[in-house]
Amino acid sequence: MNTLVVYYSRTGLTKKIATLISTKLRCNIDEIIDKKDRSGAMGYMSAGKDAMKSALTSITYTHDPKDYDMILIGGPVWAWTVSPAVRTYIDKNADVLKIKRVAFFATQGSSGSDKKFLAMENVLGMKSIATLTVNGKDFKSEVYIQKVERFIDDIKSRTN
Repeated sequence: MNTLVVYYSRTGLTKKIATLISTKLRCNIDEIIDKKDRSGAMGYMSAGKDAMKSALTSITYTHDPKDYDMILIGGPVWAWTVSPAVRTYIDKNADVLKIKRVAFFATQGSSGSDKKFLAMENVLGMKSIATLTVNGKDFKSEVYIQKVERFIDDIKSRTN
């Protein structure tokens, strides 16, 4: 199955998960770039505010999701919901994604991924085949590696 891992990462933690998933699946990876500056304290504050307002943003990415059978979409949890960059990607590609298999992954400080996944499904108009949540503390003990492996196993069991 031709798979693409697409992600947005502000701090690098989601990128770490996306890279691990892509490596284990031996598939392409694509970073969603938010053209709005989200760096520093002010960027953090505006990020949360934009997420709460379900705002869209200007983004760039490289790979066309039409070229893939399955798309794994990930990003951080912001204000218990989806980041504007990921929301924009899903919104922009909803017609294509609806005819694909999709799975979602999220990084978070402590909570909110359930609401984020629900928001992503609402924007897309369909459920994902699998989800993965990695908490900040998971990186300290490398529990995230086991979580990624279970996520991949879950995806494979639903696509075979």
